[in-house]
Amino acid sequence: MNKLFITIFTVAASFAATSGFAQELTGDAKAGAGKNTMCIGCHGIPDYKSSFPEVYRVPKISGQGAKYIMAALHEYRKGERKFPTMRGIAASLTDQDIADLAAYYSTSGVVADAKLPAKPAMEPSAEVQGLLNKANCASCHGANFSSPIDPTYPKLAGQHADYLFVALKAYKTDDSPVVGRGNPIMGSMAKQYTNAELKLLANYVSSVQGELKVVPESRFR
Repeated sequence: MNKLFITIFTVAASFAATSGFAQELTGDAKAGAGKNTMCIGCHGIPDYKSSFPEVYRVPKISGQGAKYIMAALHEYRKGERKFPTMRGIAASLTDQDIADLAAYYSTSGVVADAKLPAKPAMEPSAEVQGLLNKANCASCHGANFSSPIDPTYPKLAGQHADYLFVALKAYKTDDSPVVGRGNPIMGSMAKQYTNAELKLLANYVSSVQGELKVVPESRFR
């Protein structure tokens, strides 16, 4: 097990080094608020659903970590995340646009001085706990799934379960030109599970109290 985690963190360090250029820019949240026109049509509508590659709610991104949002958008732009719509949007953004949008969404809807409990109030079932232990999910995403050990990793608690399920399955997909995610760490983790097990994980993590939310734009309230 120790050897496995040494390998994982070695890969993580290498991956972070190759994407570090994208995280050196300082984002301006106010500027980002004026650049989110392409975002609000999906992420500014509560329970808005995507229909590709299946029907699921688009992710909550308000309150997500800025460096994770930056990393994700750069991965879409490079094709490491293959979702066609997001790849097209990311390709239209400059590095500064990405930094500004990340700064905006990381502060959008955030309540000052609010603190989450260190661990989820609702304990997982024995089956789900065993699945969480299998990949040691808390070692990267935090015991409350909202305190990732690296800022380029996502907060997961309270995220839509159907989105989490689709995202986890995408890490298992290697042979599609339009579906899949290339992160080697998550790929190795997700492939340990059946899809039924991934759904159990997604349902539990979604039930945990978190900071993620949808902040409706005024036109969609």
